[in-house]
Amino acid sequence: MADYFEIDFLDVETTKSGDAIAIRYSVNGIVQIHVTDGGYIDTGSSLAAHIRKHYDNPTVLDRVIVTHPDGDHANGLRTILEEFEVRELWMLRPWLYADELLPRFARFTNVDNLKSRLKEIYPNIAKLEEIAAERNIPIGAPFQGTTLGAFTVLAPSKTRYLDLIVESDKTPESVADEARTVTEAVAKAISGVVIKAVNFIRAAWGEEVFSPDETSAENEMSVVQYANICNQKILLTGDTGRGGLKEAADYAPVIGLALPGINRFQVPHHGSRRNVSTEVLDRWLGPRLEQKPVQGQGTFTAIISSAKADEDHPRKAVVRAFIHRGANVITTEGKTVCTYQDSPTRAGWTSITPEVYPDDQEE
Repeated sequence: MADYFEIDFLDVETTKSGDAIAIRYSVNGIVQIHVTDGGYIDTGSSLAAHIRKHYDNPTVLDRVIVTHPDGDHANGLRTILEEFEVRELWMLRPWLYADELLPRFARFTNVDNLKSRLKEIYPNIAKLEEIAAERNIPIGAPFQGTTLGAFTVLAPSKTRYLDLIVESDKTPESVADEARTVTEAVAKAISGVVIKAVNFIRAAWGEEVFSPDETSAENEMSVVQYANICNQKILLTGDTGRGGLKEAADYAPVIGLALPGINRFQVPHHGSRRNVSTEVLDRWLGPRLEQKPVQGQGTFTAIISSAKADEDHPRKAVVRAFIHRGANVITTEGKTVCTYQDSPTRAGWTSITPEVYPDDQEE
């Protein structure tokens, strides 16, 4: 059988966006099913039904990857682990490194206590670990350089991952106290108000304005995966931020990936302005074009998992930035999106019109 791939970005349609990605591909005649994230708990049944309907009703999945602990990515995978025979589960579990982390948390002097606390902090992946143990599913750690079928993990490295655990607002640092917690809660509340009150300004072609704020440490923990199938370069980013994209780009030459140039690019964190920058996108995709391309005639595809009801995603500045570099930008927005190459045909599926270039962006 000739090589092919089909990557399905499921419609995770709630008031907030989420990620659930099913992938089937054939390389050298070997067909594999590779699931990355599963959305919310309710998404799990939709993801399972999609796999059965479009991937010839399999009972076995080759591997499942959890990009990071957030519920909009991890929770739907409970259903997947329970309803299929899963050969491999790949996810990063901070409590496995409690002995290495212990010296960095002055409030803890006992490894077991730190392990317990980390499991409490990250209940979504703790639950997946529990299900995997019950069903004898082996769990691997997808650090930089790990091979996951046709995919290779570009980020995070173990060193950076451990740093992110310590930096996270969720983890019990010695400097944390009630006063700081209250201050941070107030700051986040204010930030939330600012986000909803954002203003838009008209902008010329090529102008880019991103948030000065960075994404969360949990988002930066995201597993970034790369594959080249059918001579198409595929990048799955989860919710990674600028740090993760930089680390991934730094590692790219190790596996022979020459940048810029990606054919299928998952836009991180549902199109947030805090996850990309001009410098990072230039490195991955090349500099901005001098002129706007004709709509639908871009040179690569950028896919955004965003709910129609989610007013905060995607940001116009992010849509603009990808089109600046020649992308056909596709959003889920109430529909499941399949990007493919030489894959089996599907009756009733039609082509999608890419997003129109926004003439304004967030101030």
